[in-house]
Amino acid sequence: IKHLINQMLKDLLIIIRKNFVLKLMKINVFADTICGWCFIGHANLNSAVKKFPNIKFEIQHIPFQLNPDMPTEGISREKYLEIKFGGKEHSTPMYENMRLKANECGINLNLDKIKKTPNTVLSHLLIILSEQFNLQNEIKEKIYKSYFIDGLDIGDINVLIDIAKENKIQENIVKDFINEKNIGLINSEISTAREKNISGVPFFEIGNDFISGAQSSIQLENAIKVNLN
Repeated sequence: IKHLINQMLKDLLIIIRKNFVLKLMKINVFADTICGWCFIGHANLNSAVKKFPNIKFEIQHIPFQLNPDMPTEGISREKYLEIKFGGKEHSTPMYENMRLKANECGINLNLDKIKKTPNTVLSHLLIILSEQFNLQNEIKEKIYKSYFIDGLDIGDINVLIDIAKENKIQENIVKDFINEKNIGLINSEISTAREKNISGVPFFEIGNDFISGAQSSIQLENAIKVNLN
C-alpha cells in the first residue's frame, strides 16, 4: 500500500508540474515610441500572451529610433511630414491604413492632435527604468497613448515625469535615471538593432522566430505556440 501511495503521489506531482508550473518565455520587442505600427504591435502582443495563462512571459523592450538624427527638442509635426513624405497630403494613405488597423485592435488614433515629432530617447529611458518596478508594459502603453491619442510631446521630460508619477514612480528617481551614462546605453542598444539589420519596427524575437511588422494577435499567438514545444 505504501508503494502504491508513493507512486500515486509521484504521478500527481508530474501532473501538477505539467499543468500548473509556469513555463518561462522570453520575447524581445524592438520598437520606437512614435511608431504607430509599434503601438498596434504592442496591443496585439498583449492580446496574444493573454491566451497563455500558464506561461510566464518576460517581454524585453529594445529601443529603436525611426529618426536617429532628430534634434533633442524635436521638430514640428508639419515639418516632419514635409521631410518624411513631402507633405501631409502624401502621408494620408499610410496613416489612414494605420488608423484602420489600429481600430481593429481597439485603438482610436488621434493623429490630428500631434503637433510635434519628438526625439524618443527619453521615453525609451523611462521604459527601461520602469522594468525595475515591473511596470514596463503599463508605462509603454501610457507613452503610446499620450502621443497617439492625447497628442502630448513625449520628448518633454515633464510629460514623462507625469506618466511615471501616475504609475507610482517618483520624480527624483526619473530625473536621476536620465543621465549621460544611461542615454549612452540607449544609443548602444539602438546600434545593436542596426547591427542585426533591423531596419523597421515593430520587430519581435519570439524563441527561434523573427517577426517583422505589426502582425495580428493570431500570428503572434501561433509563433508563441510553436516556440513552446
